[in-house]
Amino acid sequence: MNGQPERPAAEAEANPDDLTLEKNTAESSDSDEPERDELSLEGLKEKAEENWNLYLRAVAEAENVRKRAVRDVEHARKYSFEGIGKEMLAVVDSLEMGLAATTATDAGIDTLRQGSEATLKLLTTTLERFGVTVVDPEGEPFDPELHEAISMQPSDNAEPGSVLKVIQKGYSLNGRLLRPACVVVAAEPA
Repeated sequence: MNGQPERPAAEAEANPDDLTLEKNTAESSDSDEPERDELSLEGLKEKAEENWNLYLRAVAEAENVRKRAVRDVEHARKYSFEGIGKEMLAVVDSLEMGLAATTATDAGIDTLRQGSEATLKLLTTTLERFGVTVVDPEGEPFDPELHEAISMQPSDNAEPGSVLKVIQKGYSLNGRLLRPACVVVAAEPA
């Protein structure tokens, strides 16, 4: 184009000026390479040390969380009845006052009955506050999951298969049965 004939591609590669440039570039990259390797190796060592420290911290934190959880479960088990225990103290106080009243004065049977009824009401209210409910199924159909049949009795008044009489009340805690109700179940009249 500029008046000189174009060189073939093989000749262009063999140009001594180009070879010198390539040689210098290769030498400079060879001399930079150990520095780069040293820098990258040092960077990798620092990164590895940093990651090791992060790993150790994570392991220590996991161990601390585990120990804290074990301690919390132990504390919860140990003091789980603290609330109900405080509430039950009022029932104990009521019973103690009732017993003291019987020895101090000539309390009549009616007074003792009233005191006992008040204490029972206090106890029932306290239990309900903590999710304990009474299972008193008189007149309801017999349910073997909630009731324990003591016997069967023929009855003209009650429907067969229903609870005729409750011998001992049952109790449940937040829907889970603590104790089944002991009952007499109605049977067909003879």
